[in-house]
Amino acid sequence: MHVVAILAAAVLFGSTGTAQALGPDAATPLGVGAVRIAIGAVGLWLFVRGGAHTSAIRREWRWVATGAVGVAAYQPGFFTGTERLGVALGTIVALGSGPAFAGVVQWGMGVRPTAAWARATGLAVAGGCLLVFAGESGARFSLVGLLGSLTAGLGYALYAIATRRLIERGVGSTQASAWQFSIGALLLAPLLFIEPMGWLTEPGGLLMALHLGLACTSLAYVLYGWGLRAVEAATATTLTLAEPVTAAILAVTVLDERLAWFGWVGAGLVVLGLATLGGGARPAPWRGVSWRRGSGTARP
Repeated sequence: MHVVAILAAAVLFGSTGTAQALGPDAATPLGVGAVRIAIGAVGLWLFVRGGAHTSAIRREWRWVATGAVGVAAYQPGFFTGTERLGVALGTIVALGSGPAFAGVVQWGMGVRPTAAWARATGLAVAGGCLLVFAGESGARFSLVGLLGSLTAGLGYALYAIATRRLIERGVGSTQASAWQFSIGALLLAPLLFIEPMGWLTEPGGLLMALHLGLACTSLAYVLYGWGLRAVEAATATTLTLAEPVTAAILAVTVLDERLAWFGWVGAGLVVLGLATLGGGARPAPWRGVSWRRGSGTARP
């Protein structure tokens, strides 16, 4: 069920692009991102039960700060990448680099990936490449855009790792997300005064903001955080590669966009990779080794 929760979160994530496409033309990517995080943070607190765990949060403030920085870095990085590289290349760099960054960071912490994780991630990333390039052509190169997309991938990986560590240390998954998103929203608050926000007064704009904030952020990250209770962070970031599959289906059925045949092949590869990974999620496809010297206990 934890794997299913993460996949459900990925489906909600995948509806983000369609919601933005159906929203007001005046809404800018950075403005939408800042509003989304702000509403999402408020919504997450509505799901919090059993207190705010302030003592545990103070004790683990480094992980909270790490996740908050990751959340804050994702939005501007992602939209810079898609603006400079194009939607196709920017999206695949951001989504595809997330599992790789998570794997490298956790490997540095003493948690080694297995061959099963590497195979599943390779299949999903390869499928994602076919999927996004099937929907858009003419990708262009930009160093700034590449760095932006890589920043988004790293930010997402940092959030996933930080949330998993907070859960392991006694913080509820929803509380962990709420704290990180609240701080992340504060970091992005200046964008609310820099970007045009008049579109929020339009019914369609407000509806889009609520959908992105409450459904695609609050509910999605509640599901994602619950899934992280039993699924390792690197595995979770690979499972969320189901997002481009959802985005492609919505683009074809809702936005009347066309997807080339190799795009559907890519979707199949993503599903195959996720099925391979999901089937082996318990035990997780990671061999935990201690990241504390002199300790004989395994830490995933």
